[in-house]
Parts: sequence; C-alpha cells; structure tokens
Amino acid sequence: MKEVRDKARELMKGFCRVCPVCDGRVCAGEVPGMGGLGSGAAFKENIAALAAHKLRMRLVHGATAPDTRTTVLGLDLDIPVLAAPIGGVSFNMGGKVEEADYIAAKLEACAQEGIVGCTGDGVPDFIHEAAFAAIRKVNGRGIPFIKPWEDAEFDAKLAKAAATGATVFGMDIDAAGLVTLAKMGRPVSPKTPEKLAKIVEKVPGRFVLKGVMTVEDARLALEAGVDAIVVSNHGGRVLEHAQGSAAVLAEIAAFVAGRMAVLADGGIRSGGDVLKMLALGADAVMIGRPFSVAVMGGLKDGAAQYIRQIKSELASAMVLTGCASVADAGADILAS
Repeated sequence: MKEVRDKARELMKGFCRVCPVCDGRVCAGEVPGMGGLGSGAAFKENIAALAAHKLRMRLVHGATAPDTRTTVLGLDLDIPVLAAPIGGVSFNMGGKVEEADYIAAKLEACAQEGIVGCTGDGVPDFIHEAAFAAIRKVNGRGIPFIKPWEDAEFDAKLAKAAATGATVFGMDIDAAGLVTLAKMGRPVSPKTPEKLAKIVEKVPGRFVLKGVMTVEDARLALEAGVDAIVVSNHGGRVLEHAQGSAAVLAEIAAFVAGRMAVLADGGIRSGGDVLKMLALGADAVMIGRPFSVAVMGGLKDGAAQYIRQIKSELASAMVLTGCASVADAGADILAS
C-alpha cells in the first residue's frame, strides 16, 4: 500500500495530504476537499469515539481460522465492509483521475474482492451518471445513494438508479444542508416522517437511510419502513460539533434490536476498527476516505489491495479476541 498511498499523495496534492494517521487535523475546514466542516471537530470526534473503545485480548480458545463472511440486505459479503458513497473527484480529490474511472475502479475492486461498493450523488450530473454506469458494469452489485433532493429530482434519479440492476438503494439524508451543494445552488433538505414513508414506498428494492445519529431518528426510520440505517455524521462534513458515530452506535443498535439492519461509518481505518463497530452493534460498516485514497493511488488494484489489507487485519483481530465468526463480535470483546 505504500506505493499506492505515495501516488495518491501526489495526485491529491492540495486536497488530501494522505497523512500517516487520517484523523482530520491537517485538513480541518477543507470542504470542498476531504476535510471536516469548520474546525473539523466532528471528523476528529469520529476518530476519538472509536479510539475510546478497547479490545479485550483473549488467546485461550480454538478460533484459529475465523469466518469473516456475512450477509446484509441480501448481499453476501466476504467481510462486513462496504465502500462508502464518496464522489466529486474534481472538487474533493484534485481531479487528476476522471470521475468515471474512479467510481468504476472502486466498484470493480469491491466486486472482485467479494464486497459491495456504494456510489455517490451530487452536482454536476456526471457524478451520478458515472456512478450508475459503473453499477451497470458490475451487473447491479452496487448501492446507489441519492441525495435528499425534493420530489421531482429524487424521483428522476431513483428511476435511473433502478435501471442499473441494483437491488438496494440509499439516501444520505446526512447530506441535508451540505455546504458544497448549497454553494452550487442545489440545496437539499431533511425529510418529514411522512415524506420518508412515501420515498420508501417508491423504492424498487431495499432502502438504506444514511445519517441516523439518534434513537429518535432510528425509531422514525423504522416506522417509515426503512430496511437499514447507517449511523453516520457524514464524515464530519455537515455539523461541526456532532457526536462521533461510535459514541451513539450501541444505543441505536440496542433500540433497533434486529428489526432492520444497522450499518455504521466514521473514522474506520483498520480491521480492528471494523471489529469494534461490530461489537458495538453494527451488522456491517462503511469505509470512506481510505477507499478514496486507495482508488486515487492505484485505481482497481489499489482498492483491491486495501480490501485485502482490511480483511487480513480483521481476521487477525478476530483471532486475538476469540471470535470464530463475525457473529461472535459482541460487546464482551470490548473493555468496559
């Protein structure tokens, strides 16, 4: 991965430093870019909240070849990881790689390595057009996320997404009020419970709501018929002083209690971090910025290398905590 990261650092100069530790300190306020909003407090809080949880090392057991596989939303995953929906290469990552090449490489690597990639949305239109083309190229093995636009625009994009062959669809409601879109004259908005329920009815498959950070919103999502939520503060890019995802995940997962799938993102950088999120109640996780770095630095091969690295780290962490399968990753593997 060193060569991949070095290449990414060169191509993303001025947009991402590809720091040894991706914690939001150097890139604070760089939105557009890869940073967190304002002081970067919410980005940094994602890192701190996850780091506050420690794994309990156990080695008197028989879990020598852990099973990292799982199934979420009808999707079989070799590891409980999805590549998060990050797009906008031209204004977030430096533009040295074309949007279409970037998203195709990410989704193809995910399909090759047995996981699923998610695609983003935004302005200009080539962001979602490239995303939908990439999903078609992998025979529908991708999750298209659509911003929380008003009715006509959302409906039009949902129809296009349905034509890709995808079976799972998402809306990143945590993009409501996103600075970059407001600057482009294309504001997005929160949704009332009634509007959310109407959106769910329109979706020709399973529906994921990304950006749930409270039990209250989880309850409303459940009542609206949502199939899965993503506990996420949008990478710290929308609300400067939001809590970290890992700080609220356990409470939300306990409330959901298996009635819908629970995904989580925010500050996940290693296989050990993946295991922590599972122990806090996630069924699977989404990883964002590290995937962008891997794709920018090595396209499909770079992303594939990163996925294999995460799988190796996860398997090692499972052995060292006595988890024979991902289902064994409960709260008991975390220090109280």
